Amino acid sequence: MALTIGTKLPDFSATVTGSLCFNSSDYVGQRLVLYFYPKDSTPGCTIEGQDFNRLLPEFQAANCQVFGVSRDSLKRHSNFKEKQNFAFELISDADEIVCQLFDVIRLKKLYGKEYLGIDRSTFVIDERGYLAQIWRAVKVKGHAGEVLQFIRTMS
Repeated sequence: MALTIGTKLPDFSATVTGSLCFNSSDYVGQRLVLYFYPKDSTPGCTIEGQDFNRLLPEFQAANCQVFGVSRDSLKRHSNFKEKQNFAFELISDADEIVCQLFDVIRLKKLYGKEYLGIDRSTFVIDERGYLAQIWRAVKVKGHAGEVLQFIRTMS
């Protein structure tokens, strides 16, 4: 079943930086931003993470937690998080379970070769655990601010 706006998010767990385990059910009562990105330490992914990190206090003031998600290993995530001084955690989805749940794996082309990769996407989950907003094929510039504006409009 594809997740659409208004769909109740199924419970899922994932490995997270900081020696934590992410359980979606732990965040009922809070808003969640899950932003999916292709690869740690690449220019666009670094800028996107920095933008979410810069706005993190404002997300938190709106009762919202932010998590970045990619297929990178926990070790690679930890290095990326430390190097960029991110104050939020990164979900490691090497087995693509979370990526499949949110349907973000797409056929992409690079230098004429096709491969399956993450389509830069962001999802907002409301306090009751329902999908409130989806952005697909995200352009990095200004995106974190757009997500924050949406969060502020939620009742």
